[in-house]
Amino acid sequence: MEHERELTRAWVLHPEIKSDENRRVPEPALQEAVSLAAALPDLDVIGSNIVRLPKPQPGYLFGSGKIEELGAQFKANEVELVLIDGPVTPVQQRNLEKAWKVKILDRTGLILEIFSDRARTREGVLQVEMAALSYQRTRLVRAWTHLERQRGGLGFVGGPGETQIEADRRAIDDQLVRLRRQLDKVVKTRTLHRAARAKVPYPIVALVGYTNAGKSTLFNRLTGADVMAKDMLFATLDPTMRRVVLPDGPEVILSDTVGFISSLPTELVAAFRATLEEVLGANLVVHVRDISHDDTEAQAQDVETILGSLGLDDERPRIEVWNKLDQLEPDDREAVMARAEREDDIYAISALTGQGLDDLLEAVAVKLQGARHLSELELGFAQGRQRAWLFQQDIVQDEEQTETGFKVTVLWTDKQEAQYNAMGA
Repeated sequence: MEHERELTRAWVLHPEIKSDENRRVPEPALQEAVSLAAALPDLDVIGSNIVRLPKPQPGYLFGSGKIEELGAQFKANEVELVLIDGPVTPVQQRNLEKAWKVKILDRTGLILEIFSDRARTREGVLQVEMAALSYQRTRLVRAWTHLERQRGGLGFVGGPGETQIEADRRAIDDQLVRLRRQLDKVVKTRTLHRAARAKVPYPIVALVGYTNAGKSTLFNRLTGADVMAKDMLFATLDPTMRRVVLPDGPEVILSDTVGFISSLPTELVAAFRATLEEVLGANLVVHVRDISHDDTEAQAQDVETILGSLGLDDERPRIEVWNKLDQLEPDDREAVMARAEREDDIYAISALTGQGLDDLLEAVAVKLQGARHLSELELGFAQGRQRAWLFQQDIVQDEEQTETGFKVTVLWTDKQEAQYNAMGA
């Protein structure tokens, strides 16, 4: 009989720093941090606290009285790992580990652990490894004289990446170069796939949203797919695409992307930029929100901030979906539905029960009508500039040479057609 794996006893701390103007509502923030920890199978979260601070202490983050109080709490509960929901410097990490005799993991390290556990595709695995090494490198630089034992962003709670790299920046840089070369090969393959999809006359609809907003549940209901959908942060990491036939509308490719989160580590924003480029190529972006969450407005702002950092322009057609109506009380549900009806491009739904999906699909079809359409053009031999522009836009589906020039079939948007017409004969 196989022995059950022993879980690491963990405790979650959310520092509420009064001097931080961007601080979030502490109770939902703590709950999110606990949910992040619960997303790792090797952890047993046995307690959590909100720790209110006037300002962070440079050496220990917390004041001496609070360190003593928390230390006694951890010792009494036999805590092995403390997760601090915020940034922790290498010096603070070393000092707290000495004072409490436990391992410390900050928010960035925790998210890297989760991504390491969840990445499935070759590209996802490589991106997580690169993000983890970039994170470790910054900590090695800052704590160069304090490396009393091996440590890393990954491996605190077991799983992939448990072997620690040599505490040497050159070794990390060499490994990053090797990983980047491997990733470049994978990205080239994915770019070819995207180029092939661009020639398919199906508009792309990208689902984006805060993690655990219900994107995968909505994706599964619309496509009949079996993408992992759990009440868990970062249940899915790698983007999934399926074809969907809209009622009385066009066929579309629906893309389910990685969920966003507040304070997403910069290493991961950079590493997952390639994956999230699927959003940049979409004809329509559907922003899925958990309207039942206490912090839904702040979550929506986090998503908009990340989309902006990715370079998504305001002209890209968008629809906002208020999901999880089924989790609201009847009166609140009616109020949310009434508010959504008054707003443009906002639809209240329950992906779980199917409520409101017909109206949403109809809106998607309306938004995409004419998103891209086929046209046949007759070009003379002298119209080399126009012909080159069509190929540069990657919209040519077919071309035949005629006695007078070329017969070209293009798949383009109204905007591209207008740009072409403005070039003149």
